[in-house]
Amino acid sequence: MSWFIENKEWFFSGIGVSVLMLVFGIFKSKSHKKQVQKSGNNSKNYQAGGDINIGNKND
Repeated sequence: MSWFIENKEWFFSGIGVSVLMLVFGIFKSKSHKKQVQKSGNNSKNYQAGGDINIGNKND
C-alpha cells in the first residue's frame, strides 16, 4: 500500500492507465464465446463473425 501512495502520480499517468487497459484487454479477450450452429436436414446455414451479403452475383 505504501508503494501505491508513493507512486500514485506515475500510476495514474499514461503509463499506468496503459498497463491497466492492457490487463483488462487480456482478461476480456479470453471471455469470447465460441460460435455454435445447429441445423436441420436440407437447410442452408450461414455463420460469420461479421457482415454477410446474400444475393450477390458471386454467391
